[in-house]
Amino acid sequence: MTTHRRKRPGRAGGTTTDPATAAAWTAIGGGPLTEPVTYEPAPGALAARLPVLELARACVGVCSVAAAELLARRSGTPAPAVRIHEAAVATAFVSERQLRIDGRTPTSFAPLSGFWPARDGWVRTHANYPHHRARLLTALGIPDPGTGAGARTGDQALTGAVAAELASRTALEAQEAVYAAGGLAVAVAPGPVPSPARTPGVPPLAGIEALPGGDPRPLPPAALPADGVRVLDLTRVIAGPVATRTLALLGADVLRVDPPRLPEDPDAHADTGLGKRSALLDLTDPCDRYVFDGLLDSADVVVTGYRPGALDALGLGPAELAARRPGLIVARLDAWGDRGPLAGRRGFDSLVQAATGIAVVEAAGGDRPGVLPAQALDHGTGYLLAAAVLRALTDRQSTGAGRLIQLSLAATADWLLTGIRPPLDPPPATVPPPDPAPWLTVTPSPYGPLRHALPPVHYAGAPRTWSHPPGHWGAAPATWH
Repeated sequence: MTTHRRKRPGRAGGTTTDPATAAAWTAIGGGPLTEPVTYEPAPGALAARLPVLELARACVGVCSVAAAELLARRSGTPAPAVRIHEAAVATAFVSERQLRIDGRTPTSFAPLSGFWPARDGWVRTHANYPHHRARLLTALGIPDPGTGAGARTGDQALTGAVAAELASRTALEAQEAVYAAGGLAVAVAPGPVPSPARTPGVPPLAGIEALPGGDPRPLPPAALPADGVRVLDLTRVIAGPVATRTLALLGADVLRVDPPRLPEDPDAHADTGLGKRSALLDLTDPCDRYVFDGLLDSADVVVTGYRPGALDALGLGPAELAARRPGLIVARLDAWGDRGPLAGRRGFDSLVQAATGIAVVEAAGGDRPGVLPAQALDHGTGYLLAAAVLRALTDRQSTGAGRLIQLSLAATADWLLTGIRPPLDPPPATVPPPDPAPWLTVTPSPYGPLRHALPPVHYAGAPRTWSHPPGHWGAAPATWH
């Protein structure tokens, strides 16, 4: 296997191999890497005690390798060289913070999302969406003044009541009470917690299984790796949308399908909807289900981001999907994986950081938990998911076989904590982060001018940006191009 080397800033004259890239490639089903991945260093990028930059560039690196591999397989030519700019990676991993919508800066976290002292530790809540906010307040017995205009400003007045309620309970009591009400909260782990998904000696990043195949349907030569590939996107909130946004960049026809009763945050959609279209279908309605089944009949890939079992109850589990469409690639993403005390529950990057001990490792001093410099579990898992889909498409070129790909934010967190290198002290404060300006662009969109991060996935000849801006959520017809 070829090693991947780069100059490590701050270590004069030294080079270091990059086992993280090799491990990620193995985890998504890759064979020996025959060409090096070159990384352009960016001192100060994604500075943290944990190896966030190493994780981020490895995830983007293997996605770029997978794209180059598929392009080469389709064209019958050598794979183009892969060169990754760490500054581009760092900018893309905070794309939601770099976003400007007609000059406006979106709000990342609502007032009721964050760390709260409990009787015996800390609790992390997530209340960005109105229904999660309402359920948090219900669980704590706090009257809800509503979610109309100015509700987030009004939530500032609720923080004292929420703080008092959470402080009166143990962290685990608060976690269970909020989850029982359908909300989102976790007890902050006092230290790193090994994931139950980790098997000694096996990279924990991805589960890869064969699904029934049909006759090979080789993709013809094309200018982009995923040109002509049809992707049904059933994902929400960063990780899954980042994966499908990346597949759209690489030429796929990506149709995001959401239930009309669960609106998306328009700012989140503006960030992750680039290159895709968005339609609304209620899969419990017979007419909408008929339309969805018609889409499925010619899909190449289905990407899901709902909690385990949610789609299986609708007859859309991997086995049912593969039976309907032999050779289908099914990529499943969730927060916690299928083992452990939180398996099957909803979750977000911030909650997984808290529950796995990342928040304690990254504490900035005192006993208050800290955070990573990016929602790196979301973004990293998203690029890994896209990479695994591209690899599966490459293999399907010759075999016609389908594939089930399973990833979780918790497994990515475990890899960050234990699979790359031990925690380190942060870099010197004198090392500033790289300038993001070269990795930002402005695109006209239905939202107005959209300043957004450029894609970090790169190989020789790769597209610089997406073919079109995001449309409004749910505005597209539920049809393929």
